[in-house]
Amino acid sequence: MDTLDAHLNRLMADTDAAGLRRSLRDVSARNGVSVSVDGRSLVNFSSNDYLGLAGHPELVEAAHRSLRDWGAGTGAARLVCGSLRVFRDLEEGLASWKGCAAALGFATGYAAALGTVPALVSPGDVVVIDKRVHACCVDAAKLSGATLRVFRHNDLEDLERILHWARRPSGDAAKPVRILVITESVFSMDGDEAPLRELVELKDRHGAWLMVDEAHAAGLYGERRTGLAEALGVAGRIDVHMGTLGKALGSAGGYIAGSTALRDHLIHHARSFVFSTAPVPSAPAAALAGIRLVQGDEGFRRLSRLQSHLRLLRNALPLDPQTKASGSAILPMIAGPEALALDWSARIRDAGFLVPAIRFPTVARGTARLRVTLSAEHSESNLQDLLTALRALPSPTLASTHSA
Repeated sequence: MDTLDAHLNRLMADTDAAGLRRSLRDVSARNGVSVSVDGRSLVNFSSNDYLGLAGHPELVEAAHRSLRDWGAGTGAARLVCGSLRVFRDLEEGLASWKGCAAALGFATGYAAALGTVPALVSPGDVVVIDKRVHACCVDAAKLSGATLRVFRHNDLEDLERILHWARRPSGDAAKPVRILVITESVFSMDGDEAPLRELVELKDRHGAWLMVDEAHAAGLYGERRTGLAEALGVAGRIDVHMGTLGKALGSAGGYIAGSTALRDHLIHHARSFVFSTAPVPSAPAAALAGIRLVQGDEGFRRLSRLQSHLRLLRNALPLDPQTKASGSAILPMIAGPEALALDWSARIRDAGFLVPAIRFPTVARGTARLRVTLSAEHSESNLQDLLTALRALPSPTLASTHSA
């Protein structure tokens, strides 16, 4: 048998041959949307800090206060040596903001999914996911042991076909089949929106549960900026609300919001919560400050600025119609082959911008892309300079042509 290193080196050689090697970029400094990479200042158009809150003085001060009050670490899992008050404050703030009875925080959004799905379904049940949901939801569904079915992206007819199938007689009257449908509200790599109104109707008609990940919508949609479900008027009909604290809210972590019964159940059965050391206290403190900012006048001003940026780029670039119709801050520029996406990214970097190539397995083979994301912190000159660089990219055209 090969040594471990020999085996791994062979696998990495295959990765190189496929044009899929990745590297960690050493960011030595950050100032707003500018980052210093390899000694060069670049304008960052790849961050999920959509409202520019990560460096906001109120979030930084909240994190500092929490460090002074609680220290740098928590010492153990929340069930072991006590749950610091800062976590309770965050969860109460999250529940109030989301309009839910209760919420539970996790160290990351990935941990939130990985703990929640296996706590709700098990072998003999069915999990139905949109083809383009985030990898954390896919991994969580597999970990649950439930039967996994995938419906074509935003295809309601395909989903209904699977729901009909899932409601077939199980042969075990003592254990009715539980069905959990999982989707994102705004899809992370394409920036398009899920048909949440229709999804809610379908899940109710077939007696399923619906889990919606609002990671890329929270802070940007709805009167209270809680997400697309609020904007569409269906938030109260969603069973499991999932989201992250590390995007528009400017901090780090994940959450699940819903009923009190859901929170109580997850405290006992979500293994990524039960068996993880609690996050550093500064993160929930900063996130709570972010929630307050998002709901206030400054949050509205920042969102308005971001929306103005988005109108400018959407009107100037040949984007997929679904992307143009979306309110998200994600603009995918489809290259197709991995090599072309890498070439585009290098050219954009030479022009002074950080927009990494997104490749398999993050997206399907043949749909490699530049994923341009906007922030309220970008200036008008940043946008105009980026447009100039994008228009100078070689063929194929920048028009998005997504596969199903």
